[in-house]
Amino acid sequence: MLLSLFKQSPCLDESTTLWILDTFEWAITNLDCEEFKHNALLVLPTGDFYPGKVSSIEEMAQSVFDKTLEYAGLKNWPIKLVSPALYHQNPQYHKMPKLEYKAALRGAKADVFSTDFTPGASNTIYVSYNPNQINQPQDLIASYAQAFAAIVIAQKGIQPPGGNEFMPQAIDLVASFMGFGIMFANTAYQFKGGCGSCYNKYANREVALPENEMVYCLALFSVLKNIAVKDVTPHLKSHLRGTFKKSVKELTSQRKTEQFNMLSSNPN
Repeated sequence: MLLSLFKQSPCLDESTTLWILDTFEWAITNLDCEEFKHNALLVLPTGDFYPGKVSSIEEMAQSVFDKTLEYAGLKNWPIKLVSPALYHQNPQYHKMPKLEYKAALRGAKADVFSTDFTPGASNTIYVSYNPNQINQPQDLIASYAQAFAAIVIAQKGIQPPGGNEFMPQAIDLVASFMGFGIMFANTAYQFKGGCGSCYNKYANREVALPENEMVYCLALFSVLKNIAVKDVTPHLKSHLRGTFKKSVKELTSQRKTEQFNMLSSNPN
């Protein structure tokens, strides 16, 4: 009884933890294990990852799009950014062609293409952006990453654990699996207090996985990729750092369990 008073409670409830581990394993198995193992980076919200100066909203949107597409391992995919005006005016931009690929799904070796030669058919996937997010770059990056994760899942055609009911949550997890966990953790909750000019609800990204779940996904990515805690915490919101450390500790202690070994056997 006395010992139980000093025992730390789990970071998440058991069913949520199991779903995250299962879905990460699904992503490693189906969304290019080799790219995750050798090339996936923990993308940081810094000038090293998103360098350069821009002179317009359009240049900013395109610059962030190009780098995010590269870090997601989708640079070789026929994915193109279009302005919000064009995207909303042209229903053709909303249709997603069915793509095929040879060998690698993502990364520099990916060869992704469409074989639909129907007249008028688009062989390009179009993505747009939210102009309100230009001044909130982490939200912009996360929104792009969400779009890319959704595209990859749809093109792969294999449902993640939980099926369609958990598809929004799986999209957020896959974006973290691609390396964007810091941005997703930092933007999972938006403070609505303060003066009216400090909060713009239209600039926030759509959130499926809450803060603690996103932090756990980030911790799992970090443990699997052997990324040190000290390399992550400076880039997290201050109130998330303790949760991240606790999540890493919990996951590290599970290394000897059968469940974690099943997950880590692919990347290692």
